[in-house]
Amino acid sequence: MIPVKPKKSLGQHFLTNLETAARIACTLDAFKGLPVLEIGPGMGVLTQFLLKNNNDLKVIELDNESVRYLKARFPALEGRIIEGDFLRLPLDTLFNSPYCVIGNYPYNISSQILFRVLENKDTIPCCAGMFQKEVAERIASKPGKKAYGILSVLLQAYYDIEYLFTVDEQQFDPPPAVQSAVIRLVRNDVKALGCNEQLFKQVVKTGFNQRRKTLRNSLKVLIGKDCPFHDRAVFDKRPEQLSVQEFIDLTNLVESCVKTS
Repeated sequence: MIPVKPKKSLGQHFLTNLETAARIACTLDAFKGLPVLEIGPGMGVLTQFLLKNNNDLKVIELDNESVRYLKARFPALEGRIIEGDFLRLPLDTLFNSPYCVIGNYPYNISSQILFRVLENKDTIPCCAGMFQKEVAERIASKPGKKAYGILSVLLQAYYDIEYLFTVDEQQFDPPPAVQSAVIRLVRNDVKALGCNEQLFKQVVKTGFNQRRKTLRNSLKVLIGKDCPFHDRAVFDKRPEQLSVQEFIDLTNLVESCVKTS
């Protein structure tokens, strides 16, 4: 069978190490019984292990050459291959129950994939797989760290995140210019944040978009000049110093500022 040629335009770097692929598949062991969606299966190095572990597996692949390869190599995937773009896929039509998401994600759209997962957090209890190491570190980072940012706060508000292991670039064809890492996101018990969740996103993004400034300055566009809470100590901090809960409290404070202005 002729291998699929990796396409730079799709950000394809095919994992070749079977041991690593098996370890990634095992990240869903705690969720056996739930359907699984694999994003970007490529030549199926991860797919083969998922098929062994899960009877209700679907895969989505944008590259039509990969789709043809998968159909020929894995007859068991008959009727379960979706040819298309995950970012455009109507996720509510996939399964009749909550499901897990996994993949060796295209690095050029990995953040967008995670934001889609976040939008569907109530039906995706677990998301695991391979990311660029820098992005994985950002997602899992704790307050006070340089990597801590928008993705960290928004995802950690709803998911418990584990950085599992690092993957050397030589395990791919072609080798990427960066190292990779496998992480797992597991939905936490939070049903509601206790604040205006749209405003929460806005506060987080506005704060980190000017992360070198104090929150008093970066959030000026939201709270105005006459906010009665300007003297609160939280506004002297920079965004990377705040935990998720502190961002929730800050959001309620910003909403109070807006209402009193």
